[in-house]
Amino acid sequence: MSTAFPVAALVSASASFSSSEPLPSPPPTTTATKQRNTTNHHSSIWGDQFLTYHESEDILKEKLLVDELKEQVRKELISASVDDHLELIDAIQRLGVAYYYENEIEEALQHIYVTYGDHWIHTDNLQSISLWFRLLRQQGFNVSSGIFKNHMNDKGNFKESISNDVQGMLELYEAAYMRVEGEEILDYALEFTKTNLGILANDPSCDSSLRSQIQQALKQPLRKRLPRLEAVRYIPIYKQQACHNDVLLKLAKLDFNVLQSMHKKELSHICKWWKDLNMQEKLPYVRDRLVEGYFWILGIYFEPHHARTRMFLIKTCMWLVVIDDTFDNYGAYEELEQFTEAVERWSISCLDELPEYMKLVYQELVNVHQEMEESLEKEGKAFQIHYVKEMAKECTRSLLLEAKWLKDGYMPTLEEYLSNSLITCAYAVMVARSYVGREDVMIREETFKWVATHPPLVKASCLILRLMDDIATHKEEQERGHVASSIECYIRENVGATEEEACELFSKQIEDAWKVINRECLRPMDVPFLLVMPAINLARICDALYSKGNDGFNHAGEEVINYIKSLVVHPLVV
Repeated sequence: MSTAFPVAALVSASASFSSSEPLPSPPPTTTATKQRNTTNHHSSIWGDQFLTYHESEDILKEKLLVDELKEQVRKELISASVDDHLELIDAIQRLGVAYYYENEIEEALQHIYVTYGDHWIHTDNLQSISLWFRLLRQQGFNVSSGIFKNHMNDKGNFKESISNDVQGMLELYEAAYMRVEGEEILDYALEFTKTNLGILANDPSCDSSLRSQIQQALKQPLRKRLPRLEAVRYIPIYKQQACHNDVLLKLAKLDFNVLQSMHKKELSHICKWWKDLNMQEKLPYVRDRLVEGYFWILGIYFEPHHARTRMFLIKTCMWLVVIDDTFDNYGAYEELEQFTEAVERWSISCLDELPEYMKLVYQELVNVHQEMEESLEKEGKAFQIHYVKEMAKECTRSLLLEAKWLKDGYMPTLEEYLSNSLITCAYAVMVARSYVGREDVMIREETFKWVATHPPLVKASCLILRLMDDIATHKEEQERGHVASSIECYIRENVGATEEEACELFSKQIEDAWKVINRECLRPMDVPFLLVMPAINLARICDALYSKGNDGFNHAGEEVINYIKSLVVHPLVV
């Protein structure tokens, strides 16, 4: 039996595919013509509930109080001792207000790194050393995992006495998810803590609150949690801690509600835009997943200073959904060729050459980008749109290649499939678009050139989406005549392999891709630290939507519905 296409080969070489040239088409095996697919997806489960927005009368008071509280916390952060720094930074990050203190957090962790290097002062305290390790790694400081050898025996195993230190095990478990390729110590740490925490998670004699924390950690480690969802989850836990900071807790709650009000307003605006397009009547084959799409975008950025970028992202995200459905679920191949050619030319003059149903799609594509380009032109940043247009062209060419495979009845190799589908999944496009319209002076032309080369960080995030999406959706997509997924490609290449074996292998490759992300986020980096966050958050969104083989985007279940309600429906009680 042959082996699957290795993740390391896919994400390590940044020149595996080019953004400037279309992938070559494989030779056809049949001449079957694709019939128009009229599959319709279920309508939005949200109706028009987000169409209107009513601002709270107290919002101005809340904003003023937030400004007052955040300065109090800033003073405490600046004056904290070394030990208190770590715990305070961890709380600030998990409570969702770290964006106020990016400079202070960077300076504090930089000071700790320079002062102590790989020799943390509390090497015998597993909880302290694990927190130190995780926070520094999260910030990009390449501290050595060898420091955990103090907690291992002569045989290279973690000491059994650690199993009595529940908080220490929890912190070690979270720290282990910062591992990179080849870090066997952290691989062992993860195996050890998973086993022992798993026992405690099912032990009725264990404190119920602690047991709940363990269960939540085992379900989703901190590294894979979306910051906004972690804030909702962690605020009540932090409140129960005897040493919690009242000012910080109040700030977290108030700030959450103030931002939620802003997000509700944005969602209302985008719902009106979508409703005015009348997409469901004009193009009924398109998925109406606007609210789920906005949840996706909130996962990338929730901060107030990214509002302009967030609105551009949600509009282009929905455009990508429309394009994907047009290629996968409706368009005849000859029409898709016409559309791809029109995208290559990117001119409104192409409109009359397109089939009637494609005109709305193309018109809105041009409109959304022109609107942002005009805004950026005044700031001397119009170059940003040039690069995202080029990546949109690349994505469209790759979608056309998939359509050709389907038309010709061609089964790609796993390597062919992944190389192309890492483009069609559109995560690279989304990373590039996450830089458009940001206020940062750090966004330069080189940033977009970097994304366009599909560097390992971006590829790893793309691979996580591609494999998790395939595991969750391949059965449904095969039923409606979709191009073969990674599952089918693997089974065909490995005679006798089962679907379960494919999913197990790809789950391991997803974990390997997270190791690549962690490695690419260690200093020195190709781009400023804050610019790696969109790629990380896009990978985190996959974990929220596609965990356990569920398709939370197309078929939002109770868990995803609750996620969305917690972010844009239910305010916190202050």
